[in-house]
Amino acid sequence: MLGRGVWSSVRQRLSRGLSRNVGGWASGEGRKVDIAGIYPPVTTPFTATAEVDYGKLEENLHKLGTFPFRGFVVQGSNGEFPFLTSSERLEVVSRARQAMSKDKLLLAGSGCESTQATVEMTVSMAQVGADAAIVVTPCYYRGRMSSAALIHHYTKVADLSPIPVVLYSVPANTGLDLPMDAVVTLSQHPNIVGIKDSGGDLTRMGLMVHKTRRQDFQVLAGSAGFLLASYAVGAVGGVCALANVLGAQVCQLERLCLTGQWEDAQKLQHRLIEPNIAVSSQPMAQGARVRVCVRGAGGVSVSSLEQEPGQAQGSPLCLFPFRKSF
Repeated sequence: MLGRGVWSSVRQRLSRGLSRNVGGWASGEGRKVDIAGIYPPVTTPFTATAEVDYGKLEENLHKLGTFPFRGFVVQGSNGEFPFLTSSERLEVVSRARQAMSKDKLLLAGSGCESTQATVEMTVSMAQVGADAAIVVTPCYYRGRMSSAALIHHYTKVADLSPIPVVLYSVPANTGLDLPMDAVVTLSQHPNIVGIKDSGGDLTRMGLMVHKTRRQDFQVLAGSAGFLLASYAVGAVGGVCALANVLGAQVCQLERLCLTGQWEDAQKLQHRLIEPNIAVSSQPMAQGARVRVCVRGAGGVSVSSLEQEPGQAQGSPLCLFPFRKSF
């Protein structure tokens, strides 16, 4: 919890109309941010003593900033937010904003298990520079997460958030898909701008695009592995772990899809399958913190659930063989 003071200030902000400008968007004016584009989900680097390596985080963002990404996602699944304290989560967002170009969007993962904690975290992340909040489905009491419960949760968060909200469905981690009827209902909220769908079900994604087509609502794919297919059914971009190491190629795939060069897009998508599997096939905690030996990105990998601080690391995930093929 971030304190009762934050919760009280949320209500005060709501009564004042939430007119603070963030990244060119003012909630008091009811305008929505355009989230279309490619976003690397930035990993959280750690030192050998299990402290967040903020210097390495800034260094990685400077390197990634050379690619034409729409922005970055921090404190998502690849950022391993469950392993961080509330203050560390906020400091990561603050440092990321300082390291990023002003024209890039910063989507910050603010999801918590309770609605109140999620609102507090969202407001605090907005205060330190987040342009939008990406909010994962609460899942500890998964059996009670009905459509009605999730609609209530997200509606309250969106009502009280000073920045736009992006829904986040990642069934591989949470054990539940955000139900379609909940997505359709929530798409009508003026402060909910889209969803990151990591389930990989293209029928569901296409239906989602179709059912929300009358709303100002955008769908992002959750992996480069099905990016081309997602564009084909109406998605507007993706949050792709592979973009951390093959940023130019993922952005090229985006351009080919947007310009209708589907044959070339198909060829490039095929070439990205193996490196995407290499990035995403490891267990989440290990895969996110393993050192990626490309472009010097990464940081010492320390998983608090797997080993003691300072313990020797396993082999780094090396994508040099794949980079040579491009």
